[in-house]
Amino acid sequence: MHQFKYVGRQLFCEKLRIEDLAKRFGTPLYVYSYHTLIDHFVKIQRAFSSVNPLICFSVKANSNLAILKALVCKGAGLDIVSGGELFRALKVGCPPERIVYASVGKTDREIEEAIRRRILSFNVESLPELENINRISARLGRTTQVSIRINPDVEAKTHKYITTGKLTNKFGIDFESAQRILFLRRKFSRVNLTGLHIHIGSQITTSAPFVGAVRKVSEFIIKLEKMGIGLEFLNIGGGMGIVYNQETPQTAQVYANKILPILERTGLKIILEPGRFIAGNAGILVTRILYVKSTPKKKFVIVDGGMNDLIRPALYGAYHKILPLGKAGAAREKVDIVGPICESGDFFAKARKLPSLKKGSYLAVMSAGAYGFTMASNYNSRPRPQELLVVKDRVFVIRRRESNQDLVRNEEVPPFLSGI
Repeated sequence: MHQFKYVGRQLFCEKLRIEDLAKRFGTPLYVYSYHTLIDHFVKIQRAFSSVNPLICFSVKANSNLAILKALVCKGAGLDIVSGGELFRALKVGCPPERIVYASVGKTDREIEEAIRRRILSFNVESLPELENINRISARLGRTTQVSIRINPDVEAKTHKYITTGKLTNKFGIDFESAQRILFLRRKFSRVNLTGLHIHIGSQITTSAPFVGAVRKVSEFIIKLEKMGIGLEFLNIGGGMGIVYNQETPQTAQVYANKILPILERTGLKIILEPGRFIAGNAGILVTRILYVKSTPKKKFVIVDGGMNDLIRPALYGAYHKILPLGKAGAAREKVDIVGPICESGDFFAKARKLPSLKKGSYLAVMSAGAYGFTMASNYNSRPRPQELLVVKDRVFVIRRRESNQDLVRNEEVPPFLSGI
């Protein structure tokens, strides 16, 4: 459920008419619903209340400071994957003991900064990384908490680019290797190997892959206990799917009901890392129709938003529902919704049946709150969009639209070229 609904014939975000926002702030434009964002966080919180988990929102899904601050204020931790995301997490006042750090390629500088800030834990992806964290911790005179990311070799049944739990993926460590590392834990005098972490993929709509992965890990935990190796944390990652089209993803409660019996038996502190489930349906991308172009083969609706603003359709072939801001009649025609970028892959929808659309009217690309702006770029030297947060009948600018000057702010022309 979300707070983007037609009232009469006009699409609203909470209590504000979206077309009014588009005319006032321009397009392309990201619009987020505060109450949708918080509602989905609370749904997970309630569903897993019996284990009192630490819920670390995945910053990569939506890293806007206002979004992060809103969730941290409700008790969320943050799941980060870079030094830049650590900076954002600290900027919004997230307590370091509620920050977990993943990524297969952490640099020395990133590791050092996170250690200095005393984050809760690193999710370690390889033996060389563990050795590096141990070395840097020793140099800093610190002891660092670490969870080993297990690759459980589970098929997530999602897009191949967002599957992360198979042994053919770059993520995590297999069970046998993880066991060897844990047996040698005394070798790493400056790290505490206190947990296990899994994350098998994203946009997973059924519980079976999660249950399979968690069951494998719980059996591994029991095996370790019999060998005298005790742990403190189990981080089960994120990956819960949302409705983009006709999917019927599990609710937070259904997911919890399936997985809680296994988690409760481990007796460990549970950490979750949801991103898309919280932010995905809390945001839309609003775009204006520039031209309607008919050819002998197709009809194209050309809009001012492009793949630089929302790359998911071009990158994954992802489906996003598209709605006119003004509700139209029942008549439908098949069109391609395309952007202004000089790439044939620049589209939001292909062969989509939509009402008759006219130049100057507006469209909402739905379910764009996760992996929307965070994956945006300046390709074709296009300024990135403005972002708004709607709270009931109030609107807040949470990112100003970039200017042309912003595009070249960090660039320099060498002096020798000035005279040419």
